[in-house]
Amino acid sequence: MPVIKILNEMSKEKNIQQQVDAEKKKEHTSILEKIRRRTGLLVGIVGLALVIFILESLLGSGASIFGNNDQMSVGTINGKNIDRNDFLTRVENQLNIIRQQKQSNDIDDATRAQVYDYIWQQYVSDMVIKPQYDKVGITVGEDEVYERVVAHPVPSVAQRLTDQKTGKVYEQLAAADGSLDPVKFRAFVQSATGDQELFVKQMEEDIKNMRYAEKYATLIRKGLYTTNAEAKETYKAQNNKINFTYVIKRFDSVSDSTVKVTDDEIQKFYSNNSYMFMNTETSRKIEYVSFDVLPSPADVDAISKESVAAAEAFKGKSIKEDSAFIAQESENGAINIQNMNKKTMIVRDSSIFTAAAGTVFGPYNEGAYFKIYKLQAVNSIADSARVRHILIGINDPQTQQPKRSMAQAKKAADSLLVLIKDKKVTFDTLVKTVSEDGGSKTNGGDYGWFDENKGFVEPFKNAGLMGTKGNISVVETQFGYHIIEVLDVSKTRHNTYKVAQIFKLIAPSDETNQAIFTKANQFAGENNNGDAFDKAVDTQKLTKRLADNIKESDRSLPALDNAKELVRWVYTAKKGDVNIFSFSDKHIVVKVSGIKNRGVLPLEDVKDEVRTLAIKDKKADMFTAEFNTKAGSSKNVTEIASKMGLEAKQQVDMPYSSHNVEGLGHDDILIGTAIGTKAGATSKFIASDNGVFVLNVSSITDSKIPEDIKMIKMQMEQASGGRADYEVYGALKELANIEDHKSRVE
Repeated sequence: MPVIKILNEMSKEKNIQQQVDAEKKKEHTSILEKIRRRTGLLVGIVGLALVIFILESLLGSGASIFGNNDQMSVGTINGKNIDRNDFLTRVENQLNIIRQQKQSNDIDDATRAQVYDYIWQQYVSDMVIKPQYDKVGITVGEDEVYERVVAHPVPSVAQRLTDQKTGKVYEQLAAADGSLDPVKFRAFVQSATGDQELFVKQMEEDIKNMRYAEKYATLIRKGLYTTNAEAKETYKAQNNKINFTYVIKRFDSVSDSTVKVTDDEIQKFYSNNSYMFMNTETSRKIEYVSFDVLPSPADVDAISKESVAAAEAFKGKSIKEDSAFIAQESENGAINIQNMNKKTMIVRDSSIFTAAAGTVFGPYNEGAYFKIYKLQAVNSIADSARVRHILIGINDPQTQQPKRSMAQAKKAADSLLVLIKDKKVTFDTLVKTVSEDGGSKTNGGDYGWFDENKGFVEPFKNAGLMGTKGNISVVETQFGYHIIEVLDVSKTRHNTYKVAQIFKLIAPSDETNQAIFTKANQFAGENNNGDAFDKAVDTQKLTKRLADNIKESDRSLPALDNAKELVRWVYTAKKGDVNIFSFSDKHIVVKVSGIKNRGVLPLEDVKDEVRTLAIKDKKADMFTAEFNTKAGSSKNVTEIASKMGLEAKQQVDMPYSSHNVEGLGHDDILIGTAIGTKAGATSKFIASDNGVFVLNVSSITDSKIPEDIKMIKMQMEQASGGRADYEVYGALKELANIEDHKSRVE
C-alpha cells in the first residue's frame, strides 16, 4: 500500500477515536458537575484544611511557597541575594588553587575558613567597592598588570610563589640567591596551562584589584585637605589652656531605687531617643550550664591498673626496645627521652641518683597523667665544651629541598673523616669548601663554648660534653652527618641521667562520657524552654555561664572551641529556645537569652537600659530644679556650692584637647561647656554625663599661633588620609546593608 494512502487511513482512524473520546469526556463532565453541585461545601472545607496545613508547615519552617530562599542564599549585599551554589563554586575554585600551590589535597579547617572569608570579600568588592571605581572613572590597563605581575613582580606575587613549608621561592622559579628569577617566571607564565594558568589569572586579577584600590584610595586622599582655619583651631585645641571652677551634683549621689519612673515615661524616653538603641550588627546572647566530662573514680582506678601493668612490662624491655614500647603505651604515641641533672630531675624519688640503669619508677599520679619513668643510663659529662664541625646535610642549604639520602651523607662524612685523620686535607679547608652549615663557615666551624643547656640537638652536644679533647668523630643528627672535632672540655664534670618517660592520660571512659551526656540530655528534656531552664538553674544551684555578642560568622566562643554548629543553631532559634550540644570535654545545655537584629532594638530587649537612662534623665530634671531653687540667680560657683551642700572644685591649666576633668573623669559636655564659656563668665545649670553642674571660667591661656602652619596642615592631612583608607570602605559597606550568612554553608 502506498505510503500516502497508509497515512490517510491512519488520520481517519485518529479522527474517529477523537470523536469517541470527546463523547466520553462530555459524559464524565456531566457526572462531575452533578457531584460538584452536591458536594461543593465538603470540597471547600477539605481544600481550606489543606491550605491551612501547607501554610502552617511553611511558616513553621521559615520556608517560602516558591522555595526556601534562605537555603539558596549565603547573604545579601545591596538587597541582592548571593547564590549559594555560585558561592560554593568560587570557594572550590580557590581551594583548587591552594591545592595546586601546596601540591597537596589536604585543606585544614583554618585554611578553608580563610577561603570562605576571602570569597565573601570578593563579593563585597565586586558589588560595593568596584562600582565606585566606575563612577569616578578609574581604569587599570593590561600593561599595568603585566608590569606588576611579570615584568617587575610586586612582593605579594613573590609571596604566592613561595613554598609554605620551606619559606623559599619554588626551586624551578628561583634565582641563584634564592629570590624570584624574573626570566624563569616569565617563561612559566607564557607556558602555563590548566591549573597553572588559573593560578596566574587569579594573581593577575588580585593585582588588578589591588591597583584599583590604590588609585581609589589616592583619589580620596587627594580630595581631602585642611583649611588654614582648621589648622589654627587644631593648634589652639592642643596648646590653649583653661582654668575654671565647677560644682556638680553627681547622679550617683542619689540611689536609682529612690527615683520612680512609670512605663509611660520609659516608653516616652525610648521613643524620643530611639537613635541610642540602634544596633548596627546582628548578634545573639546565650546562657548555658556545663556538664563537664571528667574521669570517674572507676576510670582513675582502671588507668592506674593499666599503668602498673605497663610499668612491670617496661622493666623487662631492653634499651633498644624502649622507644617502641613508649610509643605503644604513651599518650598519642609520644616518645620522650631526656637527659637530666640533679637540678632538672623530674622524678620524685631521689634514689634515682644511685639506682642502676634499667630501674623503673612509678607509676605516679601527677594530675592529668599517670607517669612512668625508666633510668636508661648515667653519664659523666663535662660542664662545658668547645667543638667545631663540618656538616654534610641531606637538604640543599639554599632551597631546603632534599639533596641526598642519609646513607649518602654518612658515606661522604666517613670518607672525609679518613682524609682528615690521614692528614690529606685540613679541617679548616673542608669547613670552607664542603660544610653546608653557613653559620659556622665564618669562624672555621667553631661555635664556641657551650654547656648542656645550649639549644643544640642532643647528639651534637653529647659529642663535645661526653668527648675528650682532640677527638674527631662522625655524628648523626636530623640535619645529616657532622664531622665533629672536640677542641676543648672543662676540667669539672657532673653526672647526667637519661630518663625515658611514659605518659598515661587520665581520661574519662566512653561509659562515663555517656552517663554525663544522659544527665545533660535529661536536664535539657525536662527544661526545654526559657522559664523552665531559669527555674531549674536556680533550684539546682547550677552555675550559669554567658556568651554575648555572638556573630553569625563566629566559629568559637569563650571556653567553647569548634562551636560552629552551636552558632548555626542560635541563629535559627527563637528567644527562650533550649538545646544540648556536645564538645570534647563537656556537654552543655544552652538557652537563647537575647536576639539583637540590625536596626532599632525593640523596647523589651533594652528596657533595663532605657529605665536606667530614664531615671538619669529624671534626676537631671530634679537636680536642675534644686539648683534653681537653692542657688537662684547667683553666679558665684563657690557660693552655689555652699547653698547646695557640695564642694567647688578647681581645674587648672586644662588643655582644650583634654577629655578628663580632675576629680570627675570623662565628661565631654562639661569640658565643651568650659571651652565655650568666655573668661569671667558663669555657665547655666547643665546636665552632663555625670550629673548637673555649673562652672565659672577664671582665665584662658591663648597660645600664639605660628605664622607658618604648613607643618600642622600636613600632619592633619596625613591623619585624615590614613583614616580615609578604612573609613571610606567602612561607610560604603554600611550603606550596602550587608547580611553575611556564609557560615550556614561552611
